[in-house]
Amino acid sequence: MELIYIKIIKLDCYLYRIHQVVAANFSGSYMVIMICSIMLLPAEIESKTLIPALRAILAKNLAENHNVREDEISKMLGVTQAAISNYIRGTRGDPELIKKLAAEKQVSEMINEISVDLSSDMAYSPSSLSKFIGLCNYIKTSLLICDIHHNLESDIDEAICKECENMLLKGPGSVY
Repeated sequence: MELIYIKIIKLDCYLYRIHQVVAANFSGSYMVIMICSIMLLPAEIESKTLIPALRAILAKNLAENHNVREDEISKMLGVTQAAISNYIRGTRGDPELIKKLAAEKQVSEMINEISVDLSSDMAYSPSSLSKFIGLCNYIKTSLLICDIHHNLESDIDEAICKECENMLLKGPGSVY
């Protein structure tokens, strides 16, 4: 496990899990902390970056291509109307990730299918939920999630990366 030294004025741990504070030195107006970091799990990447990006693409698609109102989209996707407004305006969700996912042919086709289902049912149905889960699983098994991970963490241990990749290729529900 790699040790990282950080000079801290404010510690923002939104995307990184801190495993253990190993040592701390308080000096003047800042402190230096030595921490051990743990690689993000695919589920953490999925919940913190992937799902918001997919919601942004879906919200924009529903509003622009299916004339669904923001308040209706918010009920469908289970988020606030303000969140939907931000997704549509491009102020919520990672813009680079949204662009990358929207450019992937298979992802775009799956998003369009889900949008058609949602716009006709005006709610998540078992079918549209199943398709959304399938979309997330596709992004994992096609290893698109690895690209997302490498953009979040640049110093991933290659042995751990390879092991994670092998598990993703086996698909959901696989064990060692």
